[in-house]
Amino acid sequence: MSEVFVYVEGPSDQLGMRELLADMMAEAENRGSSLDFYPLGGKDALLQKGPGKALNILRNRPNSWVFLVPDLYPGNKSFDHESYEELKSELCRRFKTLRDTKKCNCRFDDRFFVHCFKYDLESLLLASEDVLLSRLGKRRFSLSWKRPVEDQNHTNPPKRIVESLFEDAGLRYKGTSDVPWILSRSNLQDLMAGCSQNFKPFIEDLRRVLGVDV
Repeated sequence: MSEVFVYVEGPSDQLGMRELLADMMAEAENRGSSLDFYPLGGKDALLQKGPGKALNILRNRPNSWVFLVPDLYPGNKSFDHESYEELKSELCRRFKTLRDTKKCNCRFDDRFFVHCFKYDLESLLLASEDVLLSRLGKRRFSLSWKRPVEDQNHTNPPKRIVESLFEDAGLRYKGTSDVPWILSRSNLQDLMAGCSQNFKPFIEDLRRVLGVDV
């Protein structure tokens, strides 16, 4: 039995991923494995506590795998980083330092993964255009953005665009309700195609670890 723990920043990430990956979670359960998502209270908390939590799980649960999946935005939280590569490098370094300090097995490295939402989870909402329009109650968007959606930047991340879209529609964006509503109606394959830089590799690693293709 494989146990896959995915640490994310907050409850909207957790709720959204549970909805989007409900079929994957169910298939994992059918195979005697498990997949779930756990919020750690924001980006700082995830970056600071994540490597230690991962190591503790891997030490005590022999069939476990741990993913840390923060937002890339905002940059330079907890330590200097602007890119995914810088973010991953430092988190892996911290994990290996803890592993060496506690004299743990190097094979733990193969069960520790770092991915990110680029620049935040809301990139998936922008990639779900029809569903997002339905949530807004609109026939067309009030503003435009870069495509592919993962080509935004730290100055104008997807969440700020989504907030503006909701505001223009006379609504207030609330991640814990809007994210799961939209992602429960979104197509995973379409999102992997639209967010191929960072989201697709994350899903591919999950599928490989769990041995599923949903």
